Amino acid sequence: MIAGFSITSLLLILLAGIGAGFVGYAVGASSLVSYPALLAFGIPPVLANASNTVGVVGTGIGGVMGARKELKGQAVRSITYVVIGAFGGVAGAFLLLKLDPSVFEFAAPVLILLSSLIIAINPRGRMQAKQAAADATAQLKHIEATEATDATDAAKRATTPTAPHRPPEQLVQPMSQDSWWVWLGVVAVAIYSGYFGAGAGTLALAMLDAAKIGPFHKINALKTLIGTGANISASVVFIIQGAVDWPAAIMLCIGCFIGGYIAPSITRKIPANIMRAAAVIAGIILTIDLGLKTY
Repeated sequence: MIAGFSITSLLLILLAGIGAGFVGYAVGASSLVSYPALLAFGIPPVLANASNTVGVVGTGIGGVMGARKELKGQAVRSITYVVIGAFGGVAGAFLLLKLDPSVFEFAAPVLILLSSLIIAINPRGRMQAKQAAADATAQLKHIEATEATDATDAAKRATTPTAPHRPPEQLVQPMSQDSWWVWLGVVAVAIYSGYFGAGAGTLALAMLDAAKIGPFHKINALKTLIGTGANISASVVFIIQGAVDWPAAIMLCIGCFIGGYIAPSITRKIPANIMRAAAVIAGIILTIDLGLKTY
């Protein structure tokens, strides 16, 4: 036994963390897997949520490490989002700790159901389809422009090896062009991440896309920064307040990092709808379970 957990229990939490990191990468909902897993081991809701926040930091770190290419050239916006996320995470953490625990227990089923519905609506999938259409249009225009070049240049290109031409990369718009409501949305997502966090990544992604800040792969990396900043700062608050179940949080964090790291190569072979459906079903089941216990 280690701090009340058997070796088997800790290994199961590790496996839950791997699943959470995997689902977090696939559908942006780590907490819909990790949070109920901690509850299943008898950890009280508020303590489980705080420990879960520490654990899913692993998912965020893995995501940021894998998104260095997407974040290149966005240093100012990246730092700004991390800072906003950090302050929002502290605010959300204090709300969780200072409010009566019954408030969280009452709100948790509603928040989980909301997160599940957001995933079911699938704003991420819609954005990917829109991005794919934009890329296809850019490629078509490039082909038409190439066919319109003069025959002499075409002959030269045929006899002289050159690197294939690619459409110019789409850029993220300057921060000065962001609408005022975007910043309110970023702050709200950061606070929500510190307070509960399930589905926060999907909310951030939908908000950034609605603002037309940039292409999908870039705003996906940016939303990871908001959540990572919030989770790290909220974790610091929870740690200082002694609200973390360390054995569970450590095993969960290790698992989340592993899951987030291995997810890309696996999710390419699994239809996204299957992953999304699994997350939605898990969220609905948890909503019903917590709802029956709370209401």
